[in-house]
Amino acid sequence: MAESRALVETQNLTKRYIMGEKGQIVINALQDITLKIDRGEFTSIMGPSGSGKTTLLNILSGLDKPSEGRVWLVGTEMTNLTQAEKSRIRQKHCGFIFQVYNLIPVMSAIENVELPLVFQKVPEEERKRRAAEVLKRVGLEKRMNHRPTELSGGEQQRVAIARALVVNPEIIFADEVTGNLDTKTGLEIIDLLYSLNQEQNVTVIFATHDPKVQDKSARTIYLRDGKIVADEMRK
Repeated sequence: MAESRALVETQNLTKRYIMGEKGQIVINALQDITLKIDRGEFTSIMGPSGSGKTTLLNILSGLDKPSEGRVWLVGTEMTNLTQAEKSRIRQKHCGFIFQVYNLIPVMSAIENVELPLVFQKVPEEERKRRAAEVLKRVGLEKRMNHRPTELSGGEQQRVAIARALVVNPEIIFADEVTGNLDTKTGLEIIDLLYSLNQEQNVTVIFATHDPKVQDKSARTIYLRDGKIVADEMRK
């Protein structure tokens, strides 16, 4: 596996939840998922609600662990790592964007974007420079000192994208990021992520219901009842 060129890889991945007081209810969220996602891909994971999209995204990124099977992220097997070890890998290689923006209300846009660099102990001057650069890249150079409540939904999502980009990630995990946005703003966010993919070779993995994301995707993986039912490359 060490020689694999895949940036993300799974082998016989299964995730089940045990419910009920006596553990008598078993829910198979994912069943026997084997896949590879190469560097530079723009991939959509699609399927109805409850199909396992977010669960798969969380396991691929190391935010959750499988019940069975193996997961590799940027060449490292994640399956048996400690939470601290997984966190270090995510901080170094990954950016995350969610439907809920998760911005800190009392902080300005630039302060929110700086946060991952604070955790990485990057010096203040460099933090501010890098945060300002990515905010400019996402079109918010004039809104850097505004707090989240002073920004539109689309602007808040752009701040969240800038926060993901400030660590120079090799891969971005995006979970339903257009779900709270109107159609026009959603398209702008999709186009922004697509541009990053095309111009900087950032790998993007989208869990989404949105067919507009699929239109930009080089690859679409369809889930139903926790299983891959189709895996299509755009011609």
